[in-house]
Amino acid sequence: MNGVRAVLLAGGRGERMGPLGVGRLKPLIPFGGASRLIDFSLRNACDSGLDEVLLLSQYEERMLMDDLHRVWNRTPGFRVHFGPYDEAYRSAPPGTVPGALPERTWPAERGTADALISKERWVFGGAPRDVLVLHADHVYRFDYRDMLREHRASKAALTVAYQRIERRFVHLFGMVEFDDAGRLTAFVEKPAEPTSDLVFAAFCLFDAGVLRRYLEQLAGTAWQHDISRDVIPAMLAGGELIRGHRVPGYWEDIGTVDRYHLAHRSLLRQPPSIPLADLPATVRPEVARRMVDEAPGIRRSLVPADLVNHGQITHSVVYPGARVGAGAVVHDSVLLPGAAVAAGARIDGAIVLEDGTVAQCAAGGNAVAEAHR
Repeated sequence: MNGVRAVLLAGGRGERMGPLGVGRLKPLIPFGGASRLIDFSLRNACDSGLDEVLLLSQYEERMLMDDLHRVWNRTPGFRVHFGPYDEAYRSAPPGTVPGALPERTWPAERGTADALISKERWVFGGAPRDVLVLHADHVYRFDYRDMLREHRASKAALTVAYQRIERRFVHLFGMVEFDDAGRLTAFVEKPAEPTSDLVFAAFCLFDAGVLRRYLEQLAGTAWQHDISRDVIPAMLAGGELIRGHRVPGYWEDIGTVDRYHLAHRSLLRQPPSIPLADLPATVRPEVARRMVDEAPGIRRSLVPADLVNHGQITHSVVYPGARVGAGAVVHDSVLLPGAAVAAGARIDGAIVLEDGTVAQCAAGGNAVAEAHR
């Protein structure tokens, strides 16, 4: 991975995530009984041999940086770089975060391309050969090294990751099409009438020099300040060599409560979308997790070792600190850290928020259960 600058776009506000996004950043929403959304891209980068990922975020960035510094910057041989704030974090005593940060001197970012421009000193400093662009709300396990080898061998200006999905969902993503030689021929962001069942998996490898040139060209135009809506279409129109790299296995863009719930369901399939051993463990990593196929009170569920269960749990994902009361029934649901289901309560197809309590009433319909704090 020499010569690769990895950047992590983490500016999502999570407005489509309903109560799940209230009071926290979307990248820090728990996922899979052991992780947060942002942990997947970071774990992938670390396991692919990268020693550093540059965080590109402006929305509530202090909250995000403090969290990532405490959780990830203790990992030997790997750290998250905070751009203009990095020196302050490096200078803080071990186990702490800085008291004050340098004042922001750059304009507000309007899109993903602006995030690259405003931090260009750190993105392009040191003359990297390639820029790997990652997102903080995608759930997948992937080694970027094969993609890099193909990217460099083909001398592509850009290599985009893609997956094949059901065509009825393509309108939610960036649609891509390739010719027989694997060269990108079409890229349409959220098409009204999809003509392909291939979608951009939203991580990609740019030739660093080409990326910088197109950012400079677009900066003086009427553009949307976005990588998918501006930079990639401009490169395609400019005749640049853009190739695709198929993402095998599971990949999910978590953008809504429904997709969040469906993605948890997929962990309980046979085989699971992501094996338990491949889930990053950052949510109370000292608490072991296990998949229980059949045991007293639990069937086909992912549960923590500290679970207090006096009811029935089926086809559900449960986080550390959750409690299920006597006679309670939990089915097809997600219980976040500290959630409590009262004795006699029944929930089906629900998500119970952190430290929330479901009283003796029913909840369901792929909704977020009422949480009484």
